[in-house]
Amino acid sequence: MNENLFASFITPMMLGLPLVTLIVLFPSLLFPTSNRLVSNRLISLQQWMLQLVSKQMMSIHNTKGQTWTLMLMSLILFIGSTNLLGLLPHSFTPTTQLSMNLGMAIPLWAGAVITGFRNKTKASLAHFLPQGTPTPLIPMLVIIETISLFIQPVALAVRLTANITAGHLLIHLIGGATLALMSINTTTALITFIILILLTILEFAVAMIQAYVFTLLVSLYLHDNT
Repeated sequence: MNENLFASFITPMMLGLPLVTLIVLFPSLLFPTSNRLVSNRLISLQQWMLQLVSKQMMSIHNTKGQTWTLMLMSLILFIGSTNLLGLLPHSFTPTTQLSMNLGMAIPLWAGAVITGFRNKTKASLAHFLPQGTPTPLIPMLVIIETISLFIQPVALAVRLTANITAGHLLIHLIGGATLALMSINTTTALITFIILILLTILEFAVAMIQAYVFTLLVSLYLHDNT
C-alpha cells in the first residue's frame, strides 16, 4: 500500500526507452480485416457497429463533411479500444495523458476551423459577433467568442483526461480499501468489493461513452464549419 497513487499513470519504460508508441499501435491489431467473401461473426459484428455509429454520427453532414468519416471512425475505435485496454491489470492507458489528448484534439479542431474559414469565411467570422449585439459590447463579445473558440480543443482533451483518470483513481482507491478491510471486517470488505465490481462495470461504460463523446464533439465542430 506504499505505492504511489499515480504510479499507474507513469509512462512505462524499457531499457530507458518509452513504450508509448508500441502501446498506441497495439489496439490496431484488435480489429482484423478479412479477405474472404463471407466474413466471420466477429468481423460482421465489427462492421455492423461501425455502420451504425457512422450512420448516426455522419447523417447531419453534407458531402464535404462526410469525407471525414474514415478519420472519425478510426478515432472512435482508437480511443475506445485504448480506454478498454487500460482497464486491464498492470496496463497503461495513454488517454490519461493530457499531452496525448491535446495531440489528438488540436489537429482535428484546427482542421475543422481551417475548413470553415476556407469554405464559409463569412459564416465563420459571423460566429464572433452575434446578430443584434449592442455597439458598446462588440469588442468584449469578439474577445469572448475568440477565447471560447480556442478553448474548444483544451475542453476536449481535459474532458477525456479527467473522466478516464478519475475512474482509474476510484478503482485504485476502492481496491486498496477492499484489501485493507479483509483483515479487519469481512462483511465491510465484501460490500466494498461489490462496489468495486459495480464501479468497474461503470468504468467500462465510461470508456466507450467518452470515446463516443470525443468523436461526436469533433463531428459537431466539423458540422459548424462545413
